Amino acid sequence: MSDKTTIARPYARAIFQQARRDDALEHWLEMLTLAANIVKDSMMSEILDNPLISRNQIGEMIFDMVQDRFSEGGRNLIRILAVNDRLAALPEIVTLFDQLKAEAENRLEAEITSAYPMDPAQERLLTRALEKRFGHAINIKVHVDQNLIGGVIIHIGDVVIDGSLRAGLTQMANELRI
Repeated sequence: MSDKTTIARPYARAIFQQARRDDALEHWLEMLTLAANIVKDSMMSEILDNPLISRNQIGEMIFDMVQDRFSEGGRNLIRILAVNDRLAALPEIVTLFDQLKAEAENRLEAEITSAYPMDPAQERLLTRALEKRFGHAINIKVHVDQNLIGGVIIHIGDVVIDGSLRAGLTQMANELRI
């Protein structure tokens, strides 16, 4: 477990609980995503690492960038993260928050790595098969990795389904060595 995950988890849980109470899960996800994208920017990374710029100044810079897209709660979060030097954890906070949101909505996120781009019909077919297997609504994100040669690798939470041609060839090679 990474240090950022350890740092981010209590923030993500607290934000999620508040967002759920306020019935504002989607708005909070948007705010967190925007803030995380700002923090991930290479210029902002340099600013975050600069000891000559105060944490309050960094928080104000972020406020200037987001303008009125943040609620008062979102602004308070940025202040807290800035003062506690935790802004760099925002990308992990948004990931954990999105996982909590997906669980609450009885939805799972699937990361699909495919050897070739998938057309919408293939994506729908795969989504239906995964929904049937896992008993939840599934959102998929497809990434292409031509090194797979063929097939797909599916990540859903801690579950990995390796249906790649490379994995099949590796398994066959291992069986032939026995």
